[in-house]
Amino acid sequence: MDVAHALQEMRIGDAAGSCSVLAALRRVQQRFEAEDAPERRKRILEETADLLARAPLDRLFPELDAYLRQQYLGLVNSFIRHAALPPCDTDSGTLCAKSYADIPARARAVSAVLLALSVQIQKALEDQNTSAVRSLVRTLAPTFCVFSITHLQDQPWTSAASRRSARELLSSAVSLTDCSSVQELLSGGPEEGQKGLLGPVLDTLQPELTKESWKRNQAVKHVFSWVLVQVGRPCLTEYLEKVFPPSLLISDDYQTENKVLGVHCLHHIVLNVPAADLRQFNRAQVLYHALFNHLHTSEAALIQVVLHCLLDLLSVLEKPTVHSGSPRKPARFDEVLRHILTYMEMEHKLDLRRVYAKNLVLFIERMGIVIVRHLKRLERVIVGYLEVSDAPEEETRRSILDALQKTLQIVWPRMERRMSSLAQSLLRFLVDVSSESLNTQLKEQLMTQASHCLLLLDHCSQGKLQSLLRELDSSCVSEPVLKCIQKVTAAPLSQ
Repeated sequence: MDVAHALQEMRIGDAAGSCSVLAALRRVQQRFEAEDAPERRKRILEETADLLARAPLDRLFPELDAYLRQQYLGLVNSFIRHAALPPCDTDSGTLCAKSYADIPARARAVSAVLLALSVQIQKALEDQNTSAVRSLVRTLAPTFCVFSITHLQDQPWTSAASRRSARELLSSAVSLTDCSSVQELLSGGPEEGQKGLLGPVLDTLQPELTKESWKRNQAVKHVFSWVLVQVGRPCLTEYLEKVFPPSLLISDDYQTENKVLGVHCLHHIVLNVPAADLRQFNRAQVLYHALFNHLHTSEAALIQVVLHCLLDLLSVLEKPTVHSGSPRKPARFDEVLRHILTYMEMEHKLDLRRVYAKNLVLFIERMGIVIVRHLKRLERVIVGYLEVSDAPEEETRRSILDALQKTLQIVWPRMERRMSSLAQSLLRFLVDVSSESLNTQLKEQLMTQASHCLLLLDHCSQGKLQSLLRELDSSCVSEPVLKCIQKVTAAPLSQ
């Protein structure tokens, strides 16, 4: 095809009506779709970009009725399909990197055409700013967004150049809609009735986000996730029915990568949708069961995001633990903590132990006094984790010391009976750390944390620990350990 034919049909330089523009755009689309050779298609894209850049505004946008707007959209969609990812027919939902070898170049060529059209629409807005031009923006902007976000992220089907072009196109879409940011573009402006593009964007993605189709296009889950996390309160509540099912679907996949992505989306929903809306139609309960099932995994990355999400979801499902009333009945917080402690006791993988220990203190803080129900098992976990090093960073033992400190502060009246085993464990820990080849600063931090726990334990026992520590034979311990013990014995007795 020669786009010169289209130029002739548009009668550039002569009086021309919308019918000529409509016919020219339709001819470009038909010829483009009829071509199979990539080089010919590339040439058509280049010529079309040149056509759009040189055409007078009154010829491109004479009378922007519904037919012409749909033809522009049809042409844009036709070009975008040229840069679409090849469909994946395997259950894994992934293709090898070489399957996407030609996608970055195609995406750049398509972006050039869309940018040229965007520039002309921007000029029309500045010159005319009519409702017809604004309607064209509303028609094209969601498609521009989905295409640019598809090629915006660092993925096997993008390159540095294609990502740069995608960023330019997305910025152009923001400018066209007179927004200050992508977040405003999707969520809408502060003025009443100034709706964003989240709804139309989700409608564009919806056909590819079904149970049968979402794994055929590897990009769609990343586009959905990227769009979702840009939108917060109060806008997201309006679209809960559109974002909750796909997030749950992605999280329910057998691949860890997809589970993590899905839970990440669900956590964003939990944080940005009011509790009453989450509880409606039993959504929160459904989500709780889905997340709890993930706790049986042995993947540290998944456990990390699931525990964070559960922590915030449980605050939606349960009353605050400080809520007055007695007795406090066991709740889902107890169920989750019981599960965590059970798995912590038998876990031997260092990466999982690290994740569990890091999140344990968060659950202790959130649950407050009701952790007294779990003290026996919690004590066994703390003692066991203090015995195993995960050098060189010692993240696990640092976290478990934080958990012990928080426990002593919260349930101190019940800790005197556990003084003996915890004190012995802390003293063994001090001896071990003092003899290990750790970074000096880290070693001091660990010993300081352990000393503070001993001080708290002494307060819980009303000074009984001090008496026992004074009876220790100082010749049996190293100087660093002795200094830690002296900090405890020199502390004033609690009243």
